[in-house]
Amino acid sequence: MIGLFDSGLGGLTVVRRVREALPDADLVFFADQAHVPYGERSADDLARLLQLNLGWLDAQALDAIVMACNTSCAIADVHGWPATRARVFDLIDSAALACERAGATRIGVVATAATVQTGAYGRRLRARVPGAAVFEVAAPALVPLVEAGRARSEEARVAVAEACAQLPEGLDAVVYGCTHYPMLDEHFAAALGARIARLDPAWMQGERVAALAAQRGNAGTGITRYVTNGNLEAFTANVARIMGVAAPATERAEIALPATARSNAGV
Repeated sequence: MIGLFDSGLGGLTVVRRVREALPDADLVFFADQAHVPYGERSADDLARLLQLNLGWLDAQALDAIVMACNTSCAIADVHGWPATRARVFDLIDSAALACERAGATRIGVVATAATVQTGAYGRRLRARVPGAAVFEVAAPALVPLVEAGRARSEEARVAVAEACAQLPEGLDAVVYGCTHYPMLDEHFAAALGARIARLDPAWMQGERVAALAAQRGNAGTGITRYVTNGNLEAFTANVARIMGVAAPATERAEIALPATARSNAGV
């Protein structure tokens, strides 16, 4: 079984790519909607939530944890990853691989304020792509719009345009540094134009975890469990709408702080 984690609905964009890569895998997706949005939270609070939520997922006897929350990955880049039995796939690693594959050297990153404050994207992309120039822009208005079901609104179009206006000219690519942002892709396409590549790390996450599954030969039933600690009725309706599933297998979970201490172990 493969677990996925995000603060909210954005992680469904990663669920979709993992499911496309592994149609028979068993998946469990957890959305920490009790604490969304993450972008304005303190680094210490976000580190505590990362430990809490990965601890719950790790207890599900998983083969891998596929991160679907860029802010949590950025926090782990600074504070270290919680110790887990399952291998963790980091979204920022996937973003760096995608940039390398695309041959991008002038790279924009649009992300939450908390992600940008860590500087994690700049460090990791420059390490993977020597000589790369990386420009990080915070877009705090975007996640609340997606969570509220207003991704296709005029308000969302304006918010995306304002975020993109902060980026310099002459970029090769813009990375979606938050998994909510692919749901705003039409607005990014309009704001950036056809010449700038729009890179969604979720594609690389799906590719990487599919490679692991091929090595291990794990099969499943193709079932996806969708779990939230927020409003179950609203969550179910949103999963059905976003994933195109008439009756998704949703549930609500109360998650207790795990005893496992955080570590700086590699993933």
